[in-house]
Amino acid sequence: MSARNCKGPFKILVLPGDGIGPEITREAVKALKAVGEKSGITFNFQYGLIGGAAIDEMGVPLPEETVELGKKSDAILLGAVGGPKWDNLPPEIRPELGGLLKIRKVFDLYANLRPVMFFQELKNASPLKPEIIDGVDILMVRELTGGLYFGEKKRITLENGEKAAVDTLIYTAKEVERVVRLGFELAQKRNRKLTVVDKANVLESSRFWREVAGKVRGDYPEVQLSYMYVDNCAMQLIRNPRQFDVVVTENMFGDILTDEGSVLAGSIGLLPSASLNGKFGLYEPIHGSAPDIAGQNKANPLATILSAAMLLNYSLDCPKEALLIEKAVKAVLRKGYRTQDILEPGTTLVTCEEMGDLVVEEILGGVFDEDLSL
Repeated sequence: MSARNCKGPFKILVLPGDGIGPEITREAVKALKAVGEKSGITFNFQYGLIGGAAIDEMGVPLPEETVELGKKSDAILLGAVGGPKWDNLPPEIRPELGGLLKIRKVFDLYANLRPVMFFQELKNASPLKPEIIDGVDILMVRELTGGLYFGEKKRITLENGEKAAVDTLIYTAKEVERVVRLGFELAQKRNRKLTVVDKANVLESSRFWREVAGKVRGDYPEVQLSYMYVDNCAMQLIRNPRQFDVVVTENMFGDILTDEGSVLAGSIGLLPSASLNGKFGLYEPIHGSAPDIAGQNKANPLATILSAAMLLNYSLDCPKEALLIEKAVKAVLRKGYRTQDILEPGTTLVTCEEMGDLVVEEILGGVFDEDLSL
């Protein structure tokens, strides 16, 4: 079963985080263990603290112990961070800024890959018509360690005494080139179409992105490069999403557009992500910590389980094992099992834990046809 380059043992750092994080990461770890049992791969799981859980126990959102564990790991599996309990803390020690954004910066995880997939089994879960979303297969590449989110943030007083806030957006040529180049390389392996999304009619930083992308395109003559303003892209994702293959964009635009992309899949609880620096990566669902349902066994673990599949594929060189998880998820959906967020008439409601058990069952004993490929 193992791919040629898939060797163990592998060290995986699990960061459950806050809210529903512990519940969904538990199911993803179960899926990885099932893959290991099926294929003979050994996984060594270690656990660390991040976000609000780390603040409560260690006083900081990203303890040095967690960073050191990450440095000794092959990949990191993350649940979610944040919640209203920590919303009034100073920004630098809040779970999101001091935890999630900091770990991205510490490990220089500059490229966030978010696949937007169409599940035939969930065509009625999306508010869009089936004829619009049928066949959608988009890979969105978001620059993750630059831009507004990491620029200087400050409050100032103007000469007239009025208060103001400043967020600084800075991108270096190196930061832009490496993520654009990755976009070209990924497009080259797919349908050879790359769309750079920006706001070049207004922003100098966007014009800079186009300038760098234009230079990089010379190394990939077989890839068709196009540019699109972010507001038009937001509309086109809903109007005609099948026109896109690989989309690359800056940090804030990517944050917004990838959440919009969840509508195409039917639920934000279905979309995984990989934040990469070469082979090393952090893998997490794109949704948040959902504190309103935390501890109730209601969360949809599929995005986290699919994030584990991306971990196998991108960090561990185990593409066949990654496909096994993807096929298992698709088989469970085909059999009509649903968590609350994707429940529809004629389907069977299951808990977070039960959904994980069903995926494990398919991994260990499922018989898959070619048409189950994602």
